[in-house]
Amino acid sequence: MKALVKAKSEPGIWMEDRPVPEIGPEDVLVKVHKTGICGTDIHIYKWDDWARKTVPVGLTTGHEYSGEIVEIGADVRNLQVGQRVSGEGHVVGMKSRASRAGKFHLDPDTKGIGVNLPGAFAEYVKIPAFNIVPLPDAIDDELGAILDPLGNAVHTALAFDIVGEDVLITGAGPIGIMGAAVARHVGARHVVITDMNPERLKLAAEVADVVPVNIREQNLRDVMGKLGMKEGFDVGLEMSGAPAALDQMIDHLVMGGRVALLGVPAQSFEFDLGKIVFRMITLRGIYGREMFETWHKMLAMLESGLDVRKVITRRMKADDYAEAFKLAAGGEKGKIVLEWT
Repeated sequence: MKALVKAKSEPGIWMEDRPVPEIGPEDVLVKVHKTGICGTDIHIYKWDDWARKTVPVGLTTGHEYSGEIVEIGADVRNLQVGQRVSGEGHVVGMKSRASRAGKFHLDPDTKGIGVNLPGAFAEYVKIPAFNIVPLPDAIDDELGAILDPLGNAVHTALAFDIVGEDVLITGAGPIGIMGAAVARHVGARHVVITDMNPERLKLAAEVADVVPVNIREQNLRDVMGKLGMKEGFDVGLEMSGAPAALDQMIDHLVMGGRVALLGVPAQSFEFDLGKIVFRMITLRGIYGREMFETWHKMLAMLESGLDVRKVITRRMKADDYAEAFKLAAGGEKGKIVLEWT
């Protein structure tokens, strides 16, 4: 089969012929239809410090996918050959206190498909049956291929009660934009998203009913005044990983404001903890999705009218992977989906 492989310890990714995976008794084999290129994949493509320390050379990459089950293991129940599926990319160890309590997303023994385990940038991928999420008929393969990042957005946006609240999102990448759409869908009052890239802010306004703010050109206090906000934002969703963005967010929250943190800084930075203490701010780190509550909620929202399809800005054949990764690494404003069939 064709597979995109981290074949060398240097920047880049390569298409190779690999054997179709052999499944175990608790696995399924998925014929991949479509895949999304993730920020994690770009770290691997660029071969930065994190990737060099984390990803084994020779690994088939990719973890955002949709496809069809073509084989099931002997012990698999409640799944069938021919089902359209996506799935959770975090494979948990099942031995920790968290897993035994059903809090699978907190398992410290988690391994990532396409990061530690063979991934989905391939014609076929082996997935534990536990991780498989069947796709409703209303959700096509294209949306199925971006459920992983949408799940990040849903997990972040629903970290706090945002019904009727004013929400500030820093970072108008695809996940930030989808987080804005989720916030509006579930009933936030004002949703403001900030960035310095005008193309990403334009896309945010096309995808969701939000107020885009270019922080190079606009004053956030002025924007708040026009919206009739007297005290500040109730909830912040930090999606950029930029220290300055987090600092700005804290300065524009109400007393007792709440922040969900998904963006990962490139390196450590100095931070004024006194602002958190004296203004009684709640910080909550977010990683991945809650298994499997986030999946249930995002599928339900998509079936009830949440529309994030416009966040996909390019659709390309898998054979054109070199151009796709070049675009993604160059800061493509939206998601790139690769077609494998």
